[in-house]
Amino acid sequence: MIIIGDNLIPFEDLKYIQNIENIQNTKANSTVMFNYNEEVLKYCYENEISSAVIVTSIKEAIYCNSLNVKYIISEKDLATQIQKIADNYMYDSKNLAIIDSNEEFEKMANNEIDGVIYRKLTKEI
Repeated sequence: MIIIGDNLIPFEDLKYIQNIENIQNTKANSTVMFNYNEEVLKYCYENEISSAVIVTSIKEAIYCNSLNVKYIISEKDLATQIQKIADNYMYDSKNLAIIDSNEEFEKMANNEIDGVIYRKLTKEI
């Protein structure tokens, strides 16, 4: 299980962005994270930029996987739905559920979700 944002486990650098211009302010080799935006999604795909996209529907998740997104991020209920589709179609993208605390690890593991990300990381700081 992938765990991003826990104080005990080191995790990769994720930089929340709102638009293409924000990408210029990120460190090389970091993963950019953004709310689903087709323009930014296409830009990341065309420029081979590692990305994590916060989605609100299965359709958005399908587009993200097709455009080589590293992490598809969603609320827990949607993540459970996405995981079933991801397993069936053998997604390359990893499906992450948004959590508020480590008390939710077990439920997400039982739902066979690829991983979790703490809510605090999914917002612009």
